[in-house]
Amino acid sequence: MKLVALAALVAALLVPSALAAPTTLTGTVGPGFTITLKKGTAKVTKLKAGAYVIKVSDKSNAHNFHLKGPGVNKTTGVSQQGTVTWKVTLKKGKYTIVCDPHATFMKQTVVVS
Repeated sequence: MKLVALAALVAALLVPSALAAPTTLTGTVGPGFTITLKKGTAKVTKLKAGAYVIKVSDKSNAHNFHLKGPGVNKTTGVSQQGTVTWKVTLKKGKYTIVCDPHATFMKQTVVVS
């Protein structure tokens, strides 16, 4: 019995962190002129490279949520409202979250290291 417990403990310690569930981020656009990407309640400005789940809530038919950067180009439709979930792998570099029709003032930058 002790051998089984020891084997389970060793196996748990050897499992790479890459097998852990991806971090979930929350994206929101609208209903006013706001666009954000958050981890919990904190606005995201920096992230580590890796796998993420992004749940986007598009609350306006006048905006879209567009995530673009190295290897990623995901967007909701301008007239689309609702929630979408994206699985993405972020690489080192700069990512931009932007509402395309209002790109001059509805944007956020995230640096991935």
